[in-house]
Amino acid sequence: MKKGFDNKKYVKLQSKKVKERMKMFDKLYLEFGGKLVDDYHAVRVLPGFNLNSKVKFLEELKDDIEVIFCINANDIEKNKIRADYGTTYDTEILRLIDHLKALKIEVNSVVITLYKGQSSADTFRKKLERRHVKTYIHTATKGYPTDIDMIVSEEGYGANPFIETTKPIVVVTAPGPNSGKLATCLSQLYHEHKKGIKAGYAKFETFPIWDLPLKHPVNMAYEAATADLKDVTMIDSFHLEHYNISAVSYNRDFNVFPILKSILNRITNDDIYHSPTDMGVNAIGECISNDEVIRQAACDEIIRRYYRSLCDYKIGLVDEEIPQRIKVLMNELDIDETNRKVIKAALKKKELVNRHVLSLQLPSGKIITGKQTDLLSPASSLILNAIKELTKIPDEVYLLSPSILEPILKTKPKSDNPQNYLLNLQEVIIALSICSATNPIIEKALSNLSKLKNCEAHATYIVQNGDLNILRNLEINLTCEPEFYSNNLYNN
Repeated sequence: MKKGFDNKKYVKLQSKKVKERMKMFDKLYLEFGGKLVDDYHAVRVLPGFNLNSKVKFLEELKDDIEVIFCINANDIEKNKIRADYGTTYDTEILRLIDHLKALKIEVNSVVITLYKGQSSADTFRKKLERRHVKTYIHTATKGYPTDIDMIVSEEGYGANPFIETTKPIVVVTAPGPNSGKLATCLSQLYHEHKKGIKAGYAKFETFPIWDLPLKHPVNMAYEAATADLKDVTMIDSFHLEHYNISAVSYNRDFNVFPILKSILNRITNDDIYHSPTDMGVNAIGECISNDEVIRQAACDEIIRRYYRSLCDYKIGLVDEEIPQRIKVLMNELDIDETNRKVIKAALKKKELVNRHVLSLQLPSGKIITGKQTDLLSPASSLILNAIKELTKIPDEVYLLSPSILEPILKTKPKSDNPQNYLLNLQEVIIALSICSATNPIIEKALSNLSKLKNCEAHATYIVQNGDLNILRNLEINLTCEPEFYSNNLYNN
């Protein structure tokens, strides 16, 4: 894959910008938007971006940093899911805490926001406290968003408990959007200024990229990724009016800025920022090394987001307007499904064999397919065919003979769903791993699994459960037709 982004430059520049902003205050509360770790969206639209670039940046400043996590009590109650991992937000926070602790980045606490006595939030708080993680409860801010006098008072931000911090930079982050990061930062600023500490606020958000054109595919890919939030990129008119410089923002930041500016002025007695763009410390646009590469990558991502939204609609997770919004973006860029070569290959193969199919484009550009067989799921067939191709093993040679697979099938529970009789991808990889101990050819084939990273794939059905998790772990960019595997209503 061609690179279009200079990651080393990014980490260096981002650290520099935060240090510069830190000099303006005694303490800086830095709101972290987007994914703190495992930012797959950034990896896909900015080839060359490191999956954990933001953590690398934190490591650069770890002596000056501590982290506060926020989670919306309503998201705990609803078991809200992080889509790229399929994990709930509360579980994701536990994973993130472990990740940062392993890197010796200090985790201060977890704030449960918009708390109204939700029982699941109480359970989560007990779980954290019994593992020696400090927790705080924040309720809805009285008067927000119109009554500034109430908001900036003891009944507003003053009603929240003060979170004791010791480092000059406090990163406030969350497992997803609308988690209360901004309110937590402003609440802390209120308490800090009461104590005579000159604390400030800044925002670190990867997308949209303020110094790219409004209709650049990367910024449009951000709209596609946040279609469920109804985010729309727009020119920051505050920035244009004050500096006569065009910059890109988005509707939520733009709409909240006048309120935020008034609150910051009331807390600090100073007008520090004149626009949403002023608040940001984003150096990502300066690190794009090949615009053509990232334009193509962003267009590919928009198509992937379109297919994901179609499947989410089919499952019942979103309304029809979500795929429609993304389709409008595709029309603006004059791209459609034909831009994704693996789609045509999968549909053509399905028509020939009358079975479900998965297609995959190898790093060489060659497209291979895997179909449902009497023993294997389409994903299992595909990966076997892929590693055979990469290892130059003839098609007629079996990596796993039926005599090895059949005993595994006998252990599978009886089910009314024929899909459950098939060997899924995890079972096949386990079987391969066992056989590789005595067969060097299989060992070599397995070593080629890593070459499937960032390969494009398409399924003629909605891939779920075990197969989906393994394909994610292999970092294959999968899209699916919005069709169920079978007509069964249960476990489909």
